[in-house]
Amino acid sequence: MRIRALLAGVTLAATALTACGGNSDSPAADAKVPDDPAQVKGDLTYAIWDVNQQPAMQEIVKAFNAKYPNVKVSISLAAFDQYFTKLKTQGSSDSLPDVFWMNGPNLQLFAGNKQLAPLDGLIEDKQVDPANYPKALNELYSWDGKQYGVPKDFDTIALWYNKKLFAEAKVAEPTADWTWDDYKAAAAKLKAALGPKGIYASGDELGNQGNYYPAIMSNGGYVIKDGKSGYGDPKSIEGLQFWSDMVKAGYTPTAAQNAETPGRERFFSGKAAMMWNGNWLVSMALKSPVKNDLAIVPLPKAPSGERKTPIHGLANVMSAKAKNPQAAAAFLAFLGSKDAALIQAKAGAANPAFNGTQTDFVNSAPYALKTFIDAAEQYSEPYPVSKDTSVWNKLETDEIAPAFGGDKPMSEVGPAVAAKMDEALGKEK
Repeated sequence: MRIRALLAGVTLAATALTACGGNSDSPAADAKVPDDPAQVKGDLTYAIWDVNQQPAMQEIVKAFNAKYPNVKVSISLAAFDQYFTKLKTQGSSDSLPDVFWMNGPNLQLFAGNKQLAPLDGLIEDKQVDPANYPKALNELYSWDGKQYGVPKDFDTIALWYNKKLFAEAKVAEPTADWTWDDYKAAAAKLKAALGPKGIYASGDELGNQGNYYPAIMSNGGYVIKDGKSGYGDPKSIEGLQFWSDMVKAGYTPTAAQNAETPGRERFFSGKAAMMWNGNWLVSMALKSPVKNDLAIVPLPKAPSGERKTPIHGLANVMSAKAKNPQAAAAFLAFLGSKDAALIQAKAGAANPAFNGTQTDFVNSAPYALKTFIDAAEQYSEPYPVSKDTSVWNKLETDEIAPAFGGDKPMSEVGPAVAAKMDEALGKEK
C-alpha cells in the first residue's frame, strides 16, 4: 500500500516544490553509515500514512534501536488523503520528515524538484542492494539515472469475501472461475437477501487501483500509453461501465456513501459481503470482528476472458535536507533490510518487497494470501504513472468516481476525462 493505501490523486504543484530549494547534492545524498553503530546519533522523524501498519513500523523502529541505541525515531502518521498535501507544505518550507513513505505516482515530482536524496552512498557502501528487490520497483523509484527509493512492499488486487454472509444469503461462494457476469449475478442475490438488513453486496470504494484500473486492464483497455490517456478507448469505457452498473443497481455504495463510510470499513464490520481490494488490508482484516469469516480468491474475469491487476509498491525515501544524514541513512538502510521485511511480513502489515521474504507474509493470516503473489507473477501490469501523475489522478477522483451510477454513461465521461488528461500530459513534456 500501500498504495493504501488507495492511490487517489492529490495535486502537487511542481512550482511550489521547486521554490523550497531542496538539493539532491546536499550531504544527505552522500551519507554513509559508520561501522560503529554507537557513533550514529540524532533524532529522526519517519512519516507514514497507514494506521494499520503503524504497529509493525514501531516494531521495526524497536529492532533498529537494538542496533542503533543512540537514534530516536518518531513516527508521524497522516491519513492518505492529507499525506501528500502535507508533504508539499513541508517541502516548501524545508521541513520534510527525515525519512518517509513514497508512492510511485509522486516519486518523479519530488525527485525532480530535488526534494529527495538519491541512494548513491548507500548503494556504493552496499548498505542497500537493489538486487534484493523486484526490478520493476527499483525502476519505479528511479529518476534521471538515480534511484531514490528503497522498495518496502508490493501489492496486487484480489476478491475478498465474507463466507458467513454468502452462506446466510444462500449464495455459492466465489471461485477462481468467476466472470464479471457471475459477480453481478451473485451481487443481485446478495442484495435481495441481505439488503433489507443494511448489508451491501459489494463494499467497493470505487478507487482507481482497487476497482477501475483492474477492470480496464482485464478488459484489454489502458489508462496511459505513450503519453496518451486511454479513457476514451472502447475497452476502457466498458471497464468503467462495469462499475457504473454496479453502483446504479445498488450493489455497491456510491462515491458519496464511500466518503461517509469507506467500503473497507463496511466490509470489515460485516456490512458488505465482498469487495475488490489489496493485500495491504491484511492487518485490518485480522483485527476485524469478522476475521474468521473472510476468504480471498482471484478477481473475476472480464468478457475478454482475462483478469489483470495493477502492481504497485511503496518505498522508503530520505529527505535531501535530512537534519541528521548519517542517522537517516542508517535508518533507511535498516528499513530496506531483510530483518525489517520479515517484521512487517509476520505482522501481516504488507507483502514485503525484499526477495524471499513473502512466505512469512503468506503465512501471517489464515487466508489465501498467495493469491496476491500469484497475481503479481501471472497477470499483473505496471501501475500507470507519469511525471505529474497526481494531476490526472485528481481528474480521476473528481470526475470518474462521482460519475459511477450517475445519469451520464461512461461513453461520455471517459472521453471527456481523456481530453483533459491528454492536456495535462502535454504539459509534462
